[in-house]
Amino acid sequence: MAEYQYWVLTNPTTPEQEDEYNEWYDNVHVHDAAAVPGFQSAQRFELAEHQRGEAPFPYKYGAMYEIETDDLAGTIAQLQRRYNTPDMVISEALHPERIGLIFAKRGPRVESKD
Repeated sequence: MAEYQYWVLTNPTTPEQEDEYNEWYDNVHVHDAAAVPGFQSAQRFELAEHQRGEAPFPYKYGAMYEIETDDLAGTIAQLQRRYNTPDMVISEALHPERIGLIFAKRGPRVESKD
């Protein structure tokens, strides 16, 4: 099976909704996403204090989903069918502007020699 990573960058709708957004994302959304056929795992990230570039940065949160499938188009279609249904409830605390990109593995993993 082919392996992919789906990276999604998001923010809460407002600063006042940040706790609600994190509660929903941590305890509901990543579990709903991981239940989509082909999705193997889900993990959230928060922007680190130190960055290579200069602030401001457009997104504070990221989520990485690992996907294994021989039918990526079908997996994406299944994700779309579930989106904002009882199988994948979307919180109003999630800002509507976000970025989601799927990457195919390319080349071997290179590890540090240390």
